[in-house]
Amino acid sequence: MAHWLFKEEHEILRKSIRRFVQQEITPYVEEWEEKGEVPIAIFRRLGELGLLGMKYDEKYGGSGEDYIADAVFVEELARCGSGGVQAAIGAHVHLATPLIYKFGNEEQKKRFLVPAIKGEKIGALGITEPNAGSDVASIATAAVLEGDYYVVNGSKIFITNGVQADFVVLAVKTNPRDGHKGISLLVVEKGTPGFTVGKKLDKLGWRASDTGELIFENCRVPKENLLGEENRGFYYIMQNFQWERLVLALGAVSAAELALEKALQYARQRVQFGKPIGKFQVIRHKLVDMATAIETARYLTYHALSKFVRGEDAVTEICMAKIVACEAHNRVADEALQIYGGYGYMMEFPVQRYWRDARIGTIGGGTTEIMKEIIAKRIIKD
Repeated sequence: MAHWLFKEEHEILRKSIRRFVQQEITPYVEEWEEKGEVPIAIFRRLGELGLLGMKYDEKYGGSGEDYIADAVFVEELARCGSGGVQAAIGAHVHLATPLIYKFGNEEQKKRFLVPAIKGEKIGALGITEPNAGSDVASIATAAVLEGDYYVVNGSKIFITNGVQADFVVLAVKTNPRDGHKGISLLVVEKGTPGFTVGKKLDKLGWRASDTGELIFENCRVPKENLLGEENRGFYYIMQNFQWERLVLALGAVSAAELALEKALQYARQRVQFGKPIGKFQVIRHKLVDMATAIETARYLTYHALSKFVRGEDAVTEICMAKIVACEAHNRVADEALQIYGGYGYMMEFPVQRYWRDARIGTIGGGTTEIMKEIIAKRIIKD
């Protein structure tokens, strides 16, 4: 549905990306789901098309800091039908590279951001640990400065692109006594001695993305790989969380819309008791509820996006959008599977994947419970 946020050039871009997704991604989703990774060639292809740098300055190979264009990319990529594909590409372009663009120096941008925008290097963001998820301040991976190197020890878990990544933007404790004020960000390159991938994790959904456990044992990282200032990493992470959560909301709405389209198609085709099941009131009302949930989530998400691109404080609206959009995605995917009935439970029908992929939305990027606590602190004055 058209919205004032999107100008004519954005709609032209949308058509172009949709055509690319239909031709070069969707036909291969099953293959990538089976292999558990998105081919490096797709990153390079996206780089050739200029789709990995739409929110970055042209001097680094981007196309001029257009967050609305990037939102179009998020929405259309979500229509490929695989949350794993979205996650792999999203971790690279929405989690790892923004931190280098915003807080890296010129030399770091040339080394990491420029090839990442071209799709020649794949990035990952390493924050979550076995004992530190939503509570970022409690990470334990330590980095001690010894001469010209930080010596890193610890581990990370649930890291999207962790297996394939050429570099990881890593959250470490450089001042363990200072809680969140003692966190820094280091760029750790693949092949650095002491940095290994423990294992590739087996997931319920998002199976086309590789998710790794990362281990650091006396890993010596050059001090010039420090992003921004030492002990400012927590604040850098928090700044990027707003875009990450908007991306999750935008993707959830678009993926839910795809699930609704498939449910509508099936309801027209599936005949029971002598007529298409879409003729039965109970199914028709399910479809109406699904469509209503999607539009509600879409307009709350677009409202949050509009505030974000205007540079306004949008934390409350973004958290609300993530809650509503991701929970709507869960409900819509679940109802779509219900409409398919027994066939929906079979692995040969993609609706089961929509259902599995949707479930992570209320967990990743900040759980629904954490979103509610953030909102509560902002609107309830104790």
